[in-house]
Amino acid sequence: MEHEYDFSDAKRGKFFKENTRLNLPVYLEETNLLFVEKIAKEKNIDIAVIVNDLIKENIKIAEVLK
Repeated sequence: MEHEYDFSDAKRGKFFKENTRLNLPVYLEETNLLFVEKIAKEKNIDIAVIVNDLIKENIKIAEVLK
């Protein structure tokens, strides 16, 4: 690593894309992952669908309990 860098020709925001959506990885604990994998396998659907459905249901429950 150099002691100093020259940014005089740099362009601010060169790689910025407005309204970009990032899909960040989510890491589940092993027991939760096994639970979700089992359901996904039984229903023959993607794990992400199961996780999203579980979260949506928990949001509904939380809204009712407010």
